[in-house]
Amino acid sequence: MHEQSTDVPAFLRPFKDASFSATSYVEGLFPHDELGMPAHACWWPSNSPVNSEGAIFVFIPGNPGLIEFYIPFLSAMHEDCKGRMAILAHGYLGHSPKVHANSTNHTKTVYGLDAQLQSTIEVIDILRVTFGQSARLILAGHSVGSWITMQVLKARPEAVASVVLLFPTLAHIASTPNGRRLSPLFRPLLRSIISNFSKAAHVLPLALLKLLFSHWPPAQLAVLRSFITCPASVYAALNMADDEMNTIQDLDVRLLQDYRDRIHIFFAEHDDWVGEQKEAILSAFHPDPRSLKIVHAHEDIPHAFCINHGDMLARQCLDWLELGELT
Repeated sequence: MHEQSTDVPAFLRPFKDASFSATSYVEGLFPHDELGMPAHACWWPSNSPVNSEGAIFVFIPGNPGLIEFYIPFLSAMHEDCKGRMAILAHGYLGHSPKVHANSTNHTKTVYGLDAQLQSTIEVIDILRVTFGQSARLILAGHSVGSWITMQVLKARPEAVASVVLLFPTLAHIASTPNGRRLSPLFRPLLRSIISNFSKAAHVLPLALLKLLFSHWPPAQLAVLRSFITCPASVYAALNMADDEMNTIQDLDVRLLQDYRDRIHIFFAEHDDWVGEQKEAILSAFHPDPRSLKIVHAHEDIPHAFCINHGDMLARQCLDWLELGELT
């Protein structure tokens, strides 16, 4: 099966207005029928057949799981590698306003961390069925997406060639500085109040958002506005965050050690979503951390790198991949 530049994989249902004429990717719905709702997904095709030892970079976002935030980052990767690998970005169930608007399968199910993990495992399984076992799957995650990435590696070690962990929240997220400050907002009563208030966000002038987020590009502001004006998406993200606080506990040291040769990590110099867990992650690789592919970021690259620093992370990821998976 040879893919041309405009091919859309069979597992992706494009949005009605999706077009390659304006972008290098197509977006649509990734079905998860057994879980009750599709996920928002974007696909950047490879210039060569994926099923003949090609590579697919599968990206899992942070929370909220809005892949639109990461389009500059992933588009930069696709452009810089000259289309030598395909890229699939897969969002979280229930998080995307676009899915709520485009899906005919509406559900009142609230999706927690386990359902998001199961949906990602389904992605890996479907990619292997679609492109064959010779396709090299590189799984990348940002923030809580890194935790999901490692759990998928644990569940499907034969399918995942390597993993990229960007600003990883792998342990005791509730005890990090941001976890301690923000976890009350994720509890049932407050998340219901916050999501109900989001109905009124439609009246917020764009000028106010520009003032509050003055360093954000217009495209990213548009993603934020779409999200905060969708009560279902806001509730889903807050509910998942509460699940993160309760689920992501002790660091799985054995998992890190068993697959250390497949792991690439990018840390911020200071990250309130990681906190002291950074040292715990690093200590898991002692006594010989020299072979690890770990980068400590400059101070001006924040946890939310996708807003303004996607091109920098794109170059770092490609450096890793060109040294390992694509040469």
